[in-house]
Amino acid sequence: MAKKTRAPKATRRERWSWYMYDFGNSAYAAVVLLAVYSAYFKGQVVGGAEGSRLWGVAVGIAMLVVAVTSPFLGAIADFSGTKKRILFIYTSIAVSFTGLLFFVQKGDIFWGMLLFIFAEIGYRSAQVFYNALLPEIAHLDEMGHVSGNGWAIGSLGGIVCLLLVLPLIVFVGGTFVVRLSLVITAVFFAASTVPLFLFLREQSEPKKLPKGENVFSVAVKQLGTTIKAVKNYKDFLRFILAFLIFNDGILMTLNFASIIGAVLFGMTQQQLIIFMIIVQITSVAGAYIFGNISGRIGSKNSLIISLILMTFTVSLLFLVQSLTVFYIIGALAGFALTGVQSVSRTMVGQLSPPGQSAQFYGFFAVAGRTSSFIGPTIYGILAAETAKWFQAQGQTPVIAEQMGIRTSVISIIAFLVIGTILLLFVKKERHDEALEELQPEV
Repeated sequence: MAKKTRAPKATRRERWSWYMYDFGNSAYAAVVLLAVYSAYFKGQVVGGAEGSRLWGVAVGIAMLVVAVTSPFLGAIADFSGTKKRILFIYTSIAVSFTGLLFFVQKGDIFWGMLLFIFAEIGYRSAQVFYNALLPEIAHLDEMGHVSGNGWAIGSLGGIVCLLLVLPLIVFVGGTFVVRLSLVITAVFFAASTVPLFLFLREQSEPKKLPKGENVFSVAVKQLGTTIKAVKNYKDFLRFILAFLIFNDGILMTLNFASIIGAVLFGMTQQQLIIFMIIVQITSVAGAYIFGNISGRIGSKNSLIISLILMTFTVSLLFLVQSLTVFYIIGALAGFALTGVQSVSRTMVGQLSPPGQSAQFYGFFAVAGRTSSFIGPTIYGILAAETAKWFQAQGQTPVIAEQMGIRTSVISIIAFLVIGTILLLFVKKERHDEALEELQPEV
């Protein structure tokens, strides 16, 4: 009997084009969210504990917009076969407004928030449609491996971009160079996305419009139908609920990592970049390892392990007094958090029905962006208000702000623990049912 093999869903060039997009958008995350702009906005544009609060508010506003629009746009993309087109639009928004952050200087609080909000909307919305292309380039049992590769290669992109801006900040210095690094990031992001738009075929075909309907009215009806249909996918709903909670902890850690380092240890911009390079290096290992073991022990088990490691790592922030130890904590966090993110993306593909990937990734985005709205806002307000309370008790402003940052870590741990517990109730992982695609080996 002839041995059967399965035809790949995408060519090697198409998969690498998909990976390269992650290579570019991870540069945005590394520079804007993690190493440079967050600390610059908090410390230089605003200053003091108020900077933490306004940073959390800006992130929250952007995520709320994405949460509202993602499901509707996902339905349009599925019906019209336009995932790549919408991805291009949002990528253009992210790149353009990232470059415009160059003009934000000390005291430009309104513009610093507004331009960042638009860049963040573009970045997060684009991820919905980028993720929705995963089922088009990988079979279900390959998703963990392919998604892990994407995160690993993406993390490398963050490292490369940080290495490009680090020499400028070390040898030239000044706020001009910090702002220039945002332009470099925008160009790097844009260049890395070109292969996807040139070489990756979108396999879904546009559906025929019913008489008297347009793509928008059909999308609304299709979205309503999907909302009703989701009720039949109990494990998908359980997973989304768990993700809604634990993703708060992940994103709170990401969005405030630089601020935590700057407040607790007075880290300079150079030290923050080195710190984030370490985080990105361990992220490569985490994404690759968790992506591979998810195929062996199951996505849920792999995700639980990464969440437990992440919770342990964040808990160490209560005890850390040394900058060296903080670097070690960052390395562990980088390893764990990309495992959480990569495997979560895989589970959406495994738990969603065929042909509705963009819609279900849209719901995935709703959960993630809603938690992005809630989590960072809570952390920013809690850090600022707690700092005020400690200062009222007689602490100096510096000590009060540090104590506020440490106290707020409790909220991160709470979200991680509750989310992990809820994940235990997800019982089913859908396996590849497309056995009819197996072809006789010639």
